[in-house]
Amino acid sequence: MRRRSAVPLGLAALLTLPLTIALPEAQAADGLVSAGRPTTASSVEGTGFAPGLAVDGSSTTRWASLEGADPQWLRIDLGSNHTVSRVRLEWEDAYARSYRVQTSADGSTWTDVYSTTSGDGAVDDLTVSGSGRYVRIYGTARGTAYGYSLWEAQVYGAPAGGNGGGNAGPAVPFGSHLKPYAAGILKPSGAQSAVDQKVVDYYQRWKSAFVRQNCGNGWYQVISPDADHPYVAEAQGYGMVIAATMAGADPDAKKIFDGLVKWKIDHPSSVNPDLLAAEQDVNCRSVNGGDGATDGDMDVAYGLLLADKQWGSAGTYDYKALALKHIAAIKKDEVNPTTKLLKLGDWTSSGDQYYWLSRTSDWMVDHFRAFRAAGGDSTWDAVRTAHQNQIANLQSTYAASTGLLPDFVVNTNTTPKPAPGEVLEDPNDGQYWWNACRTPWRIAADAATSGDAKSLAAARKLNGWIKTKTGGDPNKIAVGYKLNGTQISSGSEAAFFAPFAVAATTDPGSQAWLDSLWNKMVATPIDNSSYFSASIQLQVMITVSGNHWVP
Repeated sequence: MRRRSAVPLGLAALLTLPLTIALPEAQAADGLVSAGRPTTASSVEGTGFAPGLAVDGSSTTRWASLEGADPQWLRIDLGSNHTVSRVRLEWEDAYARSYRVQTSADGSTWTDVYSTTSGDGAVDDLTVSGSGRYVRIYGTARGTAYGYSLWEAQVYGAPAGGNGGGNAGPAVPFGSHLKPYAAGILKPSGAQSAVDQKVVDYYQRWKSAFVRQNCGNGWYQVISPDADHPYVAEAQGYGMVIAATMAGADPDAKKIFDGLVKWKIDHPSSVNPDLLAAEQDVNCRSVNGGDGATDGDMDVAYGLLLADKQWGSAGTYDYKALALKHIAAIKKDEVNPTTKLLKLGDWTSSGDQYYWLSRTSDWMVDHFRAFRAAGGDSTWDAVRTAHQNQIANLQSTYAASTGLLPDFVVNTNTTPKPAPGEVLEDPNDGQYWWNACRTPWRIAADAATSGDAKSLAAARKLNGWIKTKTGGDPNKIAVGYKLNGTQISSGSEAAFFAPFAVAATTDPGSQAWLDSLWNKMVATPIDNSSYFSASIQLQVMITVSGNHWVP
């Protein structure tokens, strides 16, 4: 471990400057606009060096990047378009020899307002001229063998109004927390900026492991090495929701999202072309009938709504129009018109053995709220109510002591109940297994964002049981349970332990339990062979950190 100086080197250098130096007139007039603003970075050296510490007003706390790697950057979100007249950088021992100061309206396209190749680690008090919502310090060559570190990065300027050259940036950039949760919802302990940075770090690893540009055609895909096919709709849906949510933290978020949109458009379901075909082979061709799967379609529609709110719909793709078509297609071919419960896909119809079957992991209650708001169709109120009623019915009737839901529910037209055995995938179709493991996350995400009493009750029931079952030790969360709480398999899988963290946020008495779950997630490396577990954990971390929002 490198020994750190107790006194900021940059501060010592500042004390040697002549006292008669005056600031330019523009600097004196403009105010500090970066203090406490949402801040992200390309990397963080470790605990205690979060990017937000560079804008906290203290010269004793700092951001530090990973050591030994170029380039690295620190980005500050000013919240709206600003003119920028001055940037003051107080470097720690690990300084930049070569770096640029950049501004951007949208977090994607950057303009240099200052650059140097002869940085010396002193305080750099720079007069600049630029405008944008974002300011980035972009280091290209380190001055030492270590990393980049700033005690303070201060931006001075004034609100300018507008979008900055007409480029619409994300309306809800990651880390802005512009959409607060319901009262009483917990977050992991520690500085919010440090929590957010852990999500960004995990996202970057997830992106490297699973986001691809295969087969050309301008497509982006999320690969699925642990699924039956290289590309599945569920993975693309996850990717769209993640990309839209991470806008502001990833400069490429919109580019990735648009590539996923093109994939969706170019791979229509053979049943309803406004939906996404569920599976594609290594040559990116739809296979196995080319029909749709409800889980993927739900997230595709939701992701499109997020994109409309983030970037507007006047660009390459009309996100809002695509979303409304997708939602209408879900209603037509993936909602059972009698029960108002979701079907497995657009391929099942009246008279077949799957028509009265539903998968609980598809029951994304917050998505129904978004669909209702987007198009004003009151059908989604009835759909939401039907699913919440079945969650309560299954918990009270079949899992009174645990609150666990089964993978599949049968007889939805008469007396809904857990599948009696294998009905689609596995002998454990009626247990809390590889589908239903996501339900604590889906139920509690609605509870956190809406404060809905039904969702809160269901989430708290799950949380109370698992916390007691494990004695507050996340390492004891098993891989699967029968509905009475009997363990099915040993081991530890993110798909099973991570979702319980969202349920923990709904209980004011579960801070220590939530922190234990969070710490386990942070310590769990990406499994490059499992998009499923990694994608679930990433979305759970987004939600638990307070960055999930309903369009």
